Amino acid sequence: MKELLKSIIPSLTVKEADRFEIYYQMLIDWNSRINLTAITEKEDVAKKHFLDSLSALPLLSENASLIDIGTGAGFPGIPLLIMRPDLKVTLVDSLQKRIVFLKEVLQALDLSASCVHSRAEDIGRNPSYRGTFDYSVSRAVAPLPVLVELTIPLIKTGGKSICYKGNAAEELDSAKSALHLLHASAVCKEIPSDYGVRSLVICTKYAPTPSLYPRKAGTPSKNPL
Repeated sequence: MKELLKSIIPSLTVKEADRFEIYYQMLIDWNSRINLTAITEKEDVAKKHFLDSLSALPLLSENASLIDIGTGAGFPGIPLLIMRPDLKVTLVDSLQKRIVFLKEVLQALDLSASCVHSRAEDIGRNPSYRGTFDYSVSRAVAPLPVLVELTIPLIKTGGKSICYKGNAAEELDSAKSALHLLHASAVCKEIPSDYGVRSLVICTKYAPTPSLYPRKAGTPSKNPL
């Protein structure tokens, strides 16, 4: 994995490569016991998980706070933290077993992040987290109209929700109403890739989120804005 990643990311340091190697070995080991990922081949993990997660790196300011909603096996939050340990990262997932895995990985990598067992709707209404982050990131979580309702309440006014997507044009069009209601605007950034169409939808919050949002657990996905 180290050699493969160095060929993809020539600027990778020895320490960063070592951490990705440990992460990969733990991902494969734990995946045999709990469902973390269907992608397990080295090259696929290197590109479709690690490299893909890093596509938001140029957008993140120094010492920023970042919340990863529906992080699953730690994507994109942990790869971003490996490359940028200055980030103040909070990893959120609704499955406790995944939270246990994430804590073990962070300890093995000697990295610090907060791991929270919660549904996105619940943490978005929690005053300890609501409106407190510079960035939200989310990958393979939900369609964009749902995703913006889950993430925008968590960021500060002026903050950005970065949604990892494939071809986002259609989703972006369907999210116009949700973005308006949540007081946010969005642009799409295409990401060059040899493994399919990739893009980042970057949503900027221009005013506080109305107290109605996010709605109670399950409602956003059943009845998108």
